[in-house]
Order: sequence, then C-alpha cells, then structure tokens
Amino acid sequence: MAAKRSPRAQSTAVARSLLYVGPRAIIASSLAELESAGWGMSFAAHIDDAPGALSKIRPAAAVIGFDEKDLLTSGQKIESIIAHHPHLRWIALLPRKALEDTSIRKLIGSAFYDYHTQPINTARLLVILGHAAGMAEIAEDALYMAPHEPGASKEVEMVGASPVMQQIYQDIRKVASTDAPVLITGESGTGKELAAQAIHERSSRKDGPFVAVNCGALPANLIHSELFGHEKGSFTGAHERKIGRIESASGGTLFLDEIGDLPLDLQVNLLRFLQEQTIQRVGGREDIAVDVRVLAATHVDLEKAIQLGNFRQDLYYRLNVLQIRMPPLRDREGDIPLLAQYVFNRFADERGQRVKGFSEDALQIMANYDWPGNIRELINRVRRAMVMCDKFLITAADLGLERRRNSRIRVSLNQARDLAERDAIRSALADNLGSVTRAAEQLQISRVSLYRLMEKHGITPPTQKS
Repeated sequence: MAAKRSPRAQSTAVARSLLYVGPRAIIASSLAELESAGWGMSFAAHIDDAPGALSKIRPAAAVIGFDEKDLLTSGQKIESIIAHHPHLRWIALLPRKALEDTSIRKLIGSAFYDYHTQPINTARLLVILGHAAGMAEIAEDALYMAPHEPGASKEVEMVGASPVMQQIYQDIRKVASTDAPVLITGESGTGKELAAQAIHERSSRKDGPFVAVNCGALPANLIHSELFGHEKGSFTGAHERKIGRIESASGGTLFLDEIGDLPLDLQVNLLRFLQEQTIQRVGGREDIAVDVRVLAATHVDLEKAIQLGNFRQDLYYRLNVLQIRMPPLRDREGDIPLLAQYVFNRFADERGQRVKGFSEDALQIMANYDWPGNIRELINRVRRAMVMCDKFLITAADLGLERRRNSRIRVSLNQARDLAERDAIRSALADNLGSVTRAAEQLQISRVSLYRLMEKHGITPPTQKS
C-alpha cells in the first residue's frame, strides 16, 4: 500500500513531514494536534509499505505504532528499514506491557531513537518528535555530500562533523569554484580521492567525466601509454589506437593519485601537458588539445622528494596552485564514532543477523586508538567485525583492538580530578612522614575530610601499613 497524504496536510503549508507506520487508529486521537503543530502526516499501513513511502517523501522523523504481536513478528524488517535510513530518527508507539518482553526491549534499545507508551500523550510526543527531527538534522549536516544532494552519488560521501573537517568542507567548496590545479596531501587512507571526487561534483565540470589514475599502481612500461594513449602499430602489441586517461577525461576532471610515484621521464610529459593543454599519443605526431582540470594527490613529502632529485620542482609548482591537506583520523576529534556508525549502516547487508551496533567499550577504544591506517583501516575493521561478531553488540575484541597499546588515553574531568587528588594526598603524607594531621594542614582541609578522601582513593598512611 502506497503512502497517502492526509487531506489536511495537503491543504496546509507545513514545515516538517512525519511518516507514521502502523494502524491509523493508534495515532488517530493525536492527528489534529500534530498537524496543528506543523507536522505534515504521511501514512503506511504496514512495515512492508514503509520503503515505498520513504522513496516518495523525505520525513523529518518517523513513528511506528504496533501492538506487542506485530513488534515481535516484524522486528527483523523494522531493523532492516531503520538500518537503511541512518539519518532518520524513529520513535516507537507501543503498549506499556510490551516493554516486559526482553526481545522488544532489545529492539527498542538498539534500533529506535525513543519510544512512547500508549495511550498517547500528544504534548509529550511532540517534544520527542522535535528532538528527533533536530538530531536527524545535526547528523545529516555531518555528511558533507549525502546521496540526496544534487550531483552526488552514494560513492561520494565525506563523513565528519569535527572542526578540522568543517574547514576541509569549506576549502573544497572554495577550490571547486575555480579551474586551477589542486594538490591534495595527507597520509594514506585519509580520503584524498573522496576529496577529489567532492571537488569534481561541486565544480562546473560535474557533468563531465571523473577519471582517476593511480600513478603508483601502473606498470612502468605501460604508464606512458595509459596516460597519453597510443597509435596503432606504435609498439609491439599495439593492434589498435588507444585513447589515454588524460584524453578520456576531456571536459571533466583528471585525478592523479600518488603523483609522487610518477617516473621522472613522464613528469616532463605531464609538465608539457599542463603548460600547453595538449598531448601527443605514443607513436603519434599530432598535438591533441585536451580540456581537463587536474587534481593530484600524494602521501609523499614532495618538497623533500625535490631535494632528493625524485620530483621536478617546476611540476610541483604547476600542480600546487591550490592545496588541501586531509587530516589523519587521530586528529578528527569526535568523528570516529560517527564514521563507525556510518560504515555499520552503509554495509548493513553484510552484518550478522544478531549484530545491532557497538558496545560502549568498542566505541571507547575506537575513540582512543591511533588508527595508523586512517579511514581505510577503520572501514576494514568495522566490516570484518560486522561479519565475525556473534553477539548483540560489536566489542573491542571483534575489532581486534582489545590488546593493542593505546597512546591516546583520554580521561574525563572527574577522572583528572581524582588523579590530582590522589597524587596530592600521597605527596602530603610522604612530606609529613605519614602524619594525617600535618598532611591535612598542608592540604588546608580538615582531618575528617582527609580521612574521607583517603578512604575514597584507597590510601593508607605509611605509618599504618602492615
């Protein structure tokens, strides 16, 4: 059954759309107040109808109203739909007695943003919906280029809400508006190609091709032909004319990944192309004009490579007109849980049936881990854990991080305060040879307070040790 708009919603301009899935009788008493509060209602009678409804509308929030039996029989379908719409926040309307069932509690806890027990208190439901819509908007803002944006695709998504990534998004928007070459630097696995794709998708060339070439992956004896093409008979095995990567990118963007690995002799040819915007195929004599914007990326320090004689300085200046430096994952404060959840939702079809999310210890150790392989390592670890985990929640052990030494231990304010208290007390007791009275005077607190703090931290004065 397709989603239907309520008559009142059709005639009233509303700010936000709400999808309700389930028997309309459950929510009927609240419809007038919801619509008066600015919610435009859409309906799907059954969970099987929800995907069709979501393909036609983009709700700010969604509500599922089921009885206990329907929740138990449709749990897997509900989880699947929620997993495939990670930006949407879902609220469950359910009978109070349903919460006594362990399976339903697990379903609510793992899949839903919030719940409301029947009968409905409309005022409270409106508050929940307002929070859900707000959180969905914040989460969506964290995706720089989400699939629904014009010109975007599911393969071009940059995820992150940290200040350093917000600056990257601004830089991408700025350089996308010009046609000058851009050099994208950063460690391996930081998403340099994603940045290049985002620049292309935001540029005036977005309708043209995006051609990516990994300069470090092409065989040395073929890279000239791959980049510039060749004429028929130009060398053994050249049975027909071949259009090179540069020429095939005409009208669009050429992305040269790992440009630091390009052989010196080919750096000369590339420099000539950048200066004259023409190429010659291998075995050809004709200058071919090519209209291409060049983006290049490297994890190599090109200035050092120039000093070592491995990279041409004139080519470096041609490529480095504009520059974007992609930050390592360890510097993206707060982005790691967001990225992990994004990967979890993106590859939802790969995970085990029982796996519903991440445990607290997994999130904690991921936030503290250095991620030497950056985003690529995070994706690989999360995908592997999704397949191998046989529990309800992914643990640090599933990620293979439980025994890894952590150099980024973070403490909360309370933990830092406790550490400072413990050190100060031990120091004062040592300075005063174990005398609690004199230690309390030094710390400028009462003996009673000092004894209380000593008990809290498990400290025994030296003179009282057995």
